[in-house]
Amino acid sequence: MTASFARRGLLGAAAALAGSAALGGPLAPGAAAAGPPPAGPGPTAAPLSLTTPAGFQPEGIAVSPSGAVYTGSIIEGSIYRADLATGTGRIITAGTGARSVGLKLDPFGRLLVAGGDSGEIRVVHAGTGKVLAVHRAATGSTFVNDVVVACGGAWFTDSFNDALYHLPLTPGARPTRLALGGEWAPVPPGGEYWGSNGIERTPDGEALLVVHDTAEALYRVDPRTGRATRTVLEGAGSVSNGDGLVVRGRTLYVVRNWSYAVDVFALSGDGRRAVFLKRITDPRFDEPTTAAVHGGRLYVVNAAFDADWSDPATTSTIVAVPL
Repeated sequence: MTASFARRGLLGAAAALAGSAALGGPLAPGAAAAGPPPAGPGPTAAPLSLTTPAGFQPEGIAVSPSGAVYTGSIIEGSIYRADLATGTGRIITAGTGARSVGLKLDPFGRLLVAGGDSGEIRVVHAGTGKVLAVHRAATGSTFVNDVVVACGGAWFTDSFNDALYHLPLTPGARPTRLALGGEWAPVPPGGEYWGSNGIERTPDGEALLVVHDTAEALYRVDPRTGRATRTVLEGAGSVSNGDGLVVRGRTLYVVRNWSYAVDVFALSGDGRRAVFLKRITDPRFDEPTTAAVHGGRLYVVNAAFDADWSDPATTSTIVAVPL
């Protein structure tokens, strides 16, 4: 999600949940956290577009190896799961009023959900949709935006603060704050300017990649120290309006929402250099925010910020494009 979300004032303030409360068990491996059920025979005949439920404005995406796709609503936080083989789906978690922005699956069949301006990190059973835990990562002016599972746990960006939040995948773990430094361009406090947005890992798995909305730059971040170094971009590609990031091998996909495009780069193993390969555009892109790779396709979420979301019948789409 990007700065235009705040400027256009499309949604009301989300309700915040108090404290960091466990709801149904700690963040820990276990039989109760089995992964989602199989999702069909595969993507070869899968629909090229999925429509979200009425009144459900999607932003983030996660896809299981079996082809179950998950997205969360940035209106009231519900979570929708669909089958990429058939296009059918249902709401598995009812919204509480706190947004669901970026989300990812962990190795134990749980969804890790960024809670936007609620400051929350939520842990959700990917099979049943049950909320397993809620953690308060930040208070005040905050926007917990996106997440990646890498480098020893889950890492969340905060677009209004120069920090990442780290949640280890161990019993009883709580999120900790890692300040961003080095070459990172600081963001003035108060939420007027947006900093960190999408997050991924470097191809060698040793560091994190974070796109900076206001600086229009990509940074490599050391997860031990928070030191950031600006990734050198070569060629005609851009990360302006950069929102979601996807790394597949040494290929980086940058979803550029208000540019209605996905720019594709070849990364060095350590993530310090990126060479532009191509730009993916599609007439179906409607303020695309995030993406995931599955079965030789890139599945792109349309947040449709310009749509009339005051109309409860409004829907949006997840569209598939070739890699």
